[in-house]
Amino acid sequence: MKFTRTAKLASLLAVSALALTTAGVATSAHAAGGTKVYVIGGMPSDPFWSVVKRGAEAAGKAVEAAGGSVTWLGPQNYDNLGPDAGKLVDTAVSSGAQAIVIADWVPAAEDPAIKRAIAAKIPVVIYNAGGVAEVKATGALTYIGSDESVAGQAGGAYFAKAGVKNVLCVNTGPGNANYEARCGGIAAGEKANGGKSKQLPLPSSNFGNPTAVANAVKAALAKDKTITGVVTLGVQDADSSAAAIDAAGLTGKVKLATFDMSTTTLDRIGKGTQLFAIDQQPWLQGYLATSVAWQYAQYGIKPATSPVLTGPAIVDKTNVSLVKTGVAGGVR
Repeated sequence: MKFTRTAKLASLLAVSALALTTAGVATSAHAAGGTKVYVIGGMPSDPFWSVVKRGAEAAGKAVEAAGGSVTWLGPQNYDNLGPDAGKLVDTAVSSGAQAIVIADWVPAAEDPAIKRAIAAKIPVVIYNAGGVAEVKATGALTYIGSDESVAGQAGGAYFAKAGVKNVLCVNTGPGNANYEARCGGIAAGEKANGGKSKQLPLPSSNFGNPTAVANAVKAALAKDKTITGVVTLGVQDADSSAAAIDAAGLTGKVKLATFDMSTTTLDRIGKGTQLFAIDQQPWLQGYLATSVAWQYAQYGIKPATSPVLTGPAIVDKTNVSLVKTGVAGGVR
């Protein structure tokens, strides 16, 4: 059903789509005089951000049709994410951006650059990370995405109600605002339902490193045998944690969950080897953020409400088959 609604939204708002490129190359060959939108996202190899990018691509046909362009910028890795993202904002400004979309992962490092862009009369839409707090702190136009704390609380409550009362939150981006909010939300949701949760903070260089993450999770489970649940903040780390749980002989005893989704995540949910996933609908984030930034810069159109939330949605055995339809279509 969610896939159907999203597809209808895409057809209704098809005026707002555009083809992005990698490495920051504008897609429109006839952009002279049109609005230049710069979208700052994650690594091209990150499966989550590839879905966000497809949403932004779907939003761009109207930008291109109106003579505008969209440029995609992203870091090569996440080792220095906040400062790198701040530099990308400055790059967008110096390149003539007329609207900027950015995930405010590390506000202390990114907010000064965002404020410089806004001082230069460039509207900024914060999406994916940062939330309402950073909209207020920077003067950005709006926030589009999930409230990570609320999403975490929903996950923590789901765990606890399923009898999983001691959860390890695997954090391969310590210090990142959205990751900290997710783990904090899990802990709050558990506490409200008689459980508890603690973090396993790992260096950001471990993100997407299956061996490093699997070894760390396996060691943590061996050290604390009271842990009955593991939650990861991304699908790559979920795959690694699933391998760790299996290697420790704890499949079925230690329940796995993750933020975001992939085919392997959904397959595990269907088979019963993963309890649930928390979906923030990244395609919709890219679609709406690109559309809103362009519409405001081009026409002064602004959503009447802020934030514009795209999640959370819990995916478990009751709805996993339907969600797979959206994954196959590249929108979940």
